[in-house]
Amino acid sequence: MSGSATARPAAPRAGRSLLKPPVGRRSGTFVGLFVVVVLLCVLGLVMVLTSSVVTSIDSAGSAFHHARRQALWLGLGLVACVVTMRVDYHRWRARFFTGGAVLATTGALAFLLVPSPLVVTANGSSRWIRVGGFAVQPSEAAKLALVLFAASLLSRRFDDLANIRRVLLPLAVVFGTMSAFILAQPSLGTVVLLAGIVLVVLFVAGLPGRQLAGILTLGAGTTILFTFLFGYRRQRLFSFFDPWSDPYGIGYQAVQAQVGIASGGLTGLGPGGGRASLAFLPFAHTDFIYVIIAEELGLLGGGLVILAFFCLGVLGIRAVRDAPDPYGAFLAAGITGWFVLQAFINIAVAQGLLPTMGVTLPFISYGGSSLVVNLAAAGILMNVARQGRSR
Repeated sequence: MSGSATARPAAPRAGRSLLKPPVGRRSGTFVGLFVVVVLLCVLGLVMVLTSSVVTSIDSAGSAFHHARRQALWLGLGLVACVVTMRVDYHRWRARFFTGGAVLATTGALAFLLVPSPLVVTANGSSRWIRVGGFAVQPSEAAKLALVLFAASLLSRRFDDLANIRRVLLPLAVVFGTMSAFILAQPSLGTVVLLAGIVLVVLFVAGLPGRQLAGILTLGAGTTILFTFLFGYRRQRLFSFFDPWSDPYGIGYQAVQAQVGIASGGLTGLGPGGGRASLAFLPFAHTDFIYVIIAEELGLLGGGLVILAFFCLGVLGIRAVRDAPDPYGAFLAAGITGWFVLQAFINIAVAQGLLPTMGVTLPFISYGGSSLVVNLAAAGILMNVARQGRSR
């Protein structure tokens, strides 16, 4: 028999990419992104531990329940990050990946509307699907799927950007379909974030200012409409202007967040020394974890978190600037805009600068789906930075 008959079958293309050294070089942007993401993840694990002790004891009888689960998700997320960091980002441009990601996430979002024992409902929202012993949140995956789709579409039709039928309409259909299912959960904050991602990518692609302004106006008007259509959203908006008018009702979270941040002072009360984590502040380990940081680590700790996301934004802009092709630039822009905008919304809500939106702090808040998807997206961003042009 010939030697070829006994040769081992070739590994799949993506598998071979993992066995080879990553494409590109260890640029300063790549190293900076890696350091910032790792530091945020480590801080997140510590803060989830200190902020969830009471909640963990109450729900599972163990003070470390949420911290252990977060550590498990962090491990899975780091694996996802290594994979996306090593596989050439151009592979994600294939229609198989972009179309599959959009169909899978949209299908999962639609499944949340079907009465099923697999759908987890909490606090009036149906946002999770039970998979084994874990709850998966499809809206987190929708952010990455939308970035992949938008970057692929705009890079393929870059020369025809102003064509509404060929560019803006397909993007609007995908965004609108995802948004409709997410609003039904309901989660207006996630829709605002998806809209921000689309606007960032369109801006970097060079969409004319008049069209951008029109899209922004339409989006703002729609947000206001959906805010006033539902009573609980109207109440949140009114309590935002004066949370102390109902400090034990609709304004309770905002008031407790203000008290927690004010209690931290310059250097904080120390890890585990805060009052907000003792069940005084609902969702302290998820939506309001920045309050725990500010209370336990003080103004210095809260300021360092803001500085970290500022650095992530600057490094992401450098990755966009140095990207070797439009697809890489659009990917980097979408992911960077996603992280920075989500962090801005979360921190602004915690400080009472925006109404409550139910948006987590990337890499820091408790949540498996969010952490794994964020780290997978961060790996793609680092892959783009690694292949950036030398300057």
